[in-house]
Amino acid sequence: MTSTATQIDFAAARRAMVDSQLRTSGVNEDYVLARMGTVPREDFVPATARGTAYMDRAIPLGEGKFLSAPLVHARMLVEAEPRASDRVLLVDGGSGYLPELIRPLVGKLDVISPDEATGSSRKRATYSLLLVDGAIEDFPEALVKRVEQGGRVVTGIVKKGVTRLAVGRRVGARVSLLPLAEIGIALLPEFAKPKEWSF
Repeated sequence: MTSTATQIDFAAARRAMVDSQLRTSGVNEDYVLARMGTVPREDFVPATARGTAYMDRAIPLGEGKFLSAPLVHARMLVEAEPRASDRVLLVDGGSGYLPELIRPLVGKLDVISPDEATGSSRKRATYSLLLVDGAIEDFPEALVKRVEQGGRVVTGIVKKGVTRLAVGRRVGARVSLLPLAEIGIALLPEFAKPKEWSF
């Protein structure tokens, strides 16, 4: 028998996440706080993890996938500065949470998996904003081609085992990324650099 005292008040948990994790870390943009205070994070984790959905840590989803800590997604939304005119391509790390956060803030949203992002594509559509929900080591040419000239990119990157949030733009045939603060972001193995042989 479960008493009401043991039931989790997820609405209160969301408010606490906004006040004690996001605001105290300098995230004060109204659109970010509104979306993260509305979307039920507990719906994007396994049933066994619902009770910890609002803790400041990544949550394993199984099969090597993770839901990033709340601050990661908040910072991504801040850096993305989504606009109603944006056409967004989002590489989803497996949770579906970030697409739900950004969907009403942009004009068009297409979501693909890391496998789809690293494979060849016949699609010729380009996007004004690319979001990668995870940390990458290598930025594949196939993904660069999906960003329009001058288009914005927000992603996690990993170098020597350290993950950082990074922002950038497509210029010519490449995307130039500027690393920002160190932050724990789940790695996307599909974006690992090819191993180099040495003798």
